[in-house]
Amino acid sequence: MLNGFKDFILRGNVISMAIGLAVGTAFTAVVTGFSKAFITPLIGLATGSVGNFNDAQFHVGKTVFPYGLAISAAIAFAITAAVLYFLIVAPLAKVQARFAKEEAADPKSEKRDCPRCFTEIPAIASRCAHCTSEVEPVATTLEKLGVPAAR
Repeated sequence: MLNGFKDFILRGNVISMAIGLAVGTAFTAVVTGFSKAFITPLIGLATGSVGNFNDAQFHVGKTVFPYGLAISAAIAFAITAAVLYFLIVAPLAKVQARFAKEEAADPKSEKRDCPRCFTEIPAIASRCAHCTSEVEPVATTLEKLGVPAAR
C-alpha cells in the first residue's frame, strides 16, 4: 500500500503540478502586491478616491458595499492572466509548434464515393470493394502519401 502511494507521489506530473502550484501562488502574491501598491492608487488618483481605490465604497441603508476591493481583485486577476498568457502560454505554444512532428497520413482515412455504386471507399482504392468496378485513385491523396500517380 505504501509502495503505491510512493509511486503516485513520485510521478513526474504530480511533482510538476506541485511546483507549478507553488510558483503560481508566489506569482499571484507578487502581482497582487504590485496591483495594490501601484495600479489601484493610480486608479484612485484618476477617479478622485484620495489615492487608494481599495477604500472606495457605497452605502445602501446601513449596508456597506466595498466595490473598490472587488475592482482591485479583478485588476489583479487580469494582470496575472495577461502576464501568464504572454510570457508563458504563448511562447510555449510556439516552441511546441516548432518541435511538433507531423503525423503520418493514414491512407484509409480519406474517403470518396464509388462512381458506379456510390458506396464509400478509400480515396487511394483502385477497385471498389462492393461492386468490384475499377476506379481511378485520387491523385492528391497519392501525392500526400508520396506514391506515384501511375501504377
